[in-house]
Amino acid sequence: MYKEPKLTVVGAGPGDVELITLKAIKALASADVVLYDALVDPELLAYAEHSEHIFVGKRKGCYAYQQDQINELIISRAHAYGHVVRLKGGDPFVFGRGAEEMEYAAKAGLAVAMVPGISSSVAVPASQNIPVTKRGAAESFWVITGTTKDHQLSTDVALAAKSNATVVILMGMSKLPAIVELFKQEGKSELPIAIIQNGTRDDEKVGVAKIATIEAEVARQELANPAIIIIGEVVKHRAAILEVAQEYKQVESQKL
Repeated sequence: MYKEPKLTVVGAGPGDVELITLKAIKALASADVVLYDALVDPELLAYAEHSEHIFVGKRKGCYAYQQDQINELIISRAHAYGHVVRLKGGDPFVFGRGAEEMEYAAKAGLAVAMVPGISSSVAVPASQNIPVTKRGAAESFWVITGTTKDHQLSTDVALAAKSNATVVILMGMSKLPAIVELFKQEGKSELPIAIIQNGTRDDEKVGVAKIATIEAEVARQELANPAIIIIGEVVKHRAAILEVAQEYKQVESQKL
């Protein structure tokens, strides 16, 4: 039976399998082939139990497929089987190359669709009680890639360091010393910073410090990729919430 060649790019959310959307689940259920990345929890593939599953992600610097190969795999599998779901961590349009893959597929004559995902840039800080905006603390926020396609630190980080906005940096751990130096140059050595590794997952790790001391905290906790860097006064909100929660527990325990 003929099936229309189709690509649906789907966001899997920030990591926790319960943070995938209903629309994403429906897309997976209708898939004939699922191409999934390293940041996608394999548990989500259960929603596509009748489809072919192909891992196309990167782990520890090793690529299962190069991007050109992924593009061609989308086309060949769509023509052979029908509906291809490209499952990506977070939101595919936030440093996920989802737009590139959709453009390539559309030029090849495939029908294309996109299902947004909950972006880790906002959800991971939120899961640790860090808002990216807060009245009186941050009126805006930047979301920046730490590493460009040329493997350099984005020049936007230097611009963001001059602002009072919250700065969220993805894929930036290898550039942390350079990021720290940029903020120090702006006189922000005391600015709060948090690093969240494996955000929203069971093996999540969190380091909170100031710009001047974050590298020591990273070394102490052995924080590494995949991780998100959050810089700004909003980081203080996490400690404030924890303090209030602890005070409440103490009051309640005294009532017993």
